[in-house]
Amino acid sequence: MFRAALKLGLVSFGGPVAHLGYFREEFVRKRRWLDDAAYADLVALCQFLPGPASSQVIFALGMRRAGLPGAVLASLGFTLPSAVLMILFAIGVASIGGFQNAGWLHGLKLAAVAVVAKAVIGMGRQLCPDAARRSIAALAAACLIVFPGSWLQVGVIVVGGIAGWCMGRKESPQTGVSLDAKRGNHILAVATLGVFGLLLVLLPVLASVTGNKDVAMFDGFYRAGSLVFGGGHVVLPLLRAEVVPNGWVGDDAFLAGYGAAQALPGPLFAFAAYLGAVGSPRPWLGGLWCLFAIFLPSWLLIAGAVPFWQRLRAKAWAQAALRGANAAVVGVLLAALYHPVCTGGIHGVLDLATAAALFGLLQWRKTPPWLVVLAAAVFGQWLPR
Repeated sequence: MFRAALKLGLVSFGGPVAHLGYFREEFVRKRRWLDDAAYADLVALCQFLPGPASSQVIFALGMRRAGLPGAVLASLGFTLPSAVLMILFAIGVASIGGFQNAGWLHGLKLAAVAVVAKAVIGMGRQLCPDAARRSIAALAAACLIVFPGSWLQVGVIVVGGIAGWCMGRKESPQTGVSLDAKRGNHILAVATLGVFGLLLVLLPVLASVTGNKDVAMFDGFYRAGSLVFGGGHVVLPLLRAEVVPNGWVGDDAFLAGYGAAQALPGPLFAFAAYLGAVGSPRPWLGGLWCLFAIFLPSWLLIAGAVPFWQRLRAKAWAQAALRGANAAVVGVLLAALYHPVCTGGIHGVLDLATAAALFGLLQWRKTPPWLVVLAAAVFGQWLPR
């Protein structure tokens, strides 16, 4: 599990939506460790919870495959490459002029278009086999394109689940539930959720009483990871509100690190390692401290929620609701394919042709995703921007 996650942490460019495509390619299609339905269940669960969706999905996949040790190692493998690079950037690279307009970064955005498109098509075939579920996916995508927002993503999945329940509540339950309900320790799950809530309440008090900067930084990053829905870019205003007014990181340094984070594989939440390194006299310890703080809420929430999710999924009415929710997840990914993936990467006919060619390499030539990403980065140097 660690080896697979580490490989993904080295090559998963394109942001959280693209990461879901990479995960499906690696764990569903290639390794066959789970099927599309089980994968969509985990994605739907992580959409409901606050925190970084792709990092939560890789944690849940690790838990499903190899228990809690597998979950922790999966998160470390996926996160450490970008975190180490961000800390090194904080230490040794103070300024990169014109970084946001780099040609290779533009190529990576086009690779993300191809990866997400392949994921949408593959999941759509598996999870929307009939007209009713295709309609749910299409309506979910249309709603999110017209009214984008992380809260509405949760809303359309809820509505999709209700629609699925209404259409299939009288059907017999399916056998062979993909998620293994026997693995869940429900007492431990309740305790884990209790620790999550307790830390959310006590850390601000502890930071105020002690006046310790390390405790204050842990509190700020823990709250940012606990209270943000949508993940990725949504957490940036919360992080800025914590680190800039407190004088831990200047605005220029904050923006420079944000620019660097766009070019790296793995989760955007690795940006926390950069902020911790800049804001601490001990860059490596500070970076890893803040990285642990921002990911800890997600780990606690997933570890606490998955056992109940597994038991719930075995019920007939829940299976019907999840079929509708899974169709809505396809719609969420379809909307994300349009914006921000396509709108952020495709700016002309040549970009569209390049993305189509990359998609062809993935879909029909079965080219490894990391090779497609590398080719896109190289070719991006010659594309107009």
